[in-house]
Amino acid sequence: MAGQTDDTKQDGFGWGIWATGAIAAQFAADLDHVPGARRAAVCSRSMETAQAFSAKHGFASAHADPDAFLADPAVDAVYIASPHTEHCAQALRAIAAGKPVLIEKPVAMTSVEARTIEDAARNAGVFAMEALWTRFLPAVQRAKALIDDGAIGTVRRAEASLLFHRPFDPEHRLFDPARGGGVLHDLGVYPLSLAAFLLGPLALERGRWQAAPTGVDRAAEVALTCGSVPFTAKVGFVEDPAAEGRNDFIVYGETGTLRIDRHFLSGPSLTLWDRPLETTPDPRGWGEKLARRLPMPGRTVMDFARPSRGLNFQAAAVQAAIARGETAHPAMPLSDSAAVLAIIEQVLAAPPEN
Repeated sequence: MAGQTDDTKQDGFGWGIWATGAIAAQFAADLDHVPGARRAAVCSRSMETAQAFSAKHGFASAHADPDAFLADPAVDAVYIASPHTEHCAQALRAIAAGKPVLIEKPVAMTSVEARTIEDAARNAGVFAMEALWTRFLPAVQRAKALIDDGAIGTVRRAEASLLFHRPFDPEHRLFDPARGGGVLHDLGVYPLSLAAFLLGPLALERGRWQAAPTGVDRAAEVALTCGSVPFTAKVGFVEDPAAEGRNDFIVYGETGTLRIDRHFLSGPSLTLWDRPLETTPDPRGWGEKLARRLPMPGRTVMDFARPSRGLNFQAAAVQAAIARGETAHPAMPLSDSAAVLAIIEQVLAAPPEN
């Protein structure tokens, strides 16, 4: 399918997707929940793949030539869904073509690349943002408002975990150094970026990691300060499903406690206690699951169920920012993306513990 001309360009905000993998399909599906969004074009290395994705997800055109894709007048912004080893080059190419970009996380392989994208976008007057979708979820937005409004008092500390069942597979991209494998780039960006968003600028106190047989990081623990708030996080790919983590994000205040519930990266719900706690109940336990269904004094559960996976909120935020003429979104500036990658680089600069 050829690109559309100015005469055939439709109303609405036209999204182009660069790459056709699983996250691209999820983003395409969630556009159903973005007011004004239109599926304009898709680009893949193979025209056959591009056409198949376009037909399945309802895009107006398909491209195998990136130049033709970026010249397509129906495309108002590009979602870069390729492996992150390609993010920087593709983002710079789109920016040079004048196309706003939403770049799948992690935004790049290194903090230097992230700053390069930021500088290019600023100099060109073109919008660019990392697709750290968790920041835009209603649950996370509500959590930030509660913290900022003093609902739990002065924040004393915070902690998070993300440990998922992912048996070692040397052929999988997550364990392949050449394809940017490693748990910190895949999962670690979530707690680090969310801590910066909710609590303040990141500064590494200490970190340690364990290597997979291929040399990439398969588990990591970090301790940071976010502004003046101590924060700890654990991330990992685990062999045994029973070893998965709590996968929640907890903020302990002087007068209350707030938890973004398991699995926090998708923001399913919040739990607010009206008193300070030293720890919160394990969300994996049967007692906790039962307690969540019953009213309990001093505890409020806020549910954020939705029909989408949740990628629609960031897409709507991007559309609104571009309509305002912005080149960055205040909730997810690329300076934050670079800061997160810098922390990861500091952790991985030390040798693995195993």
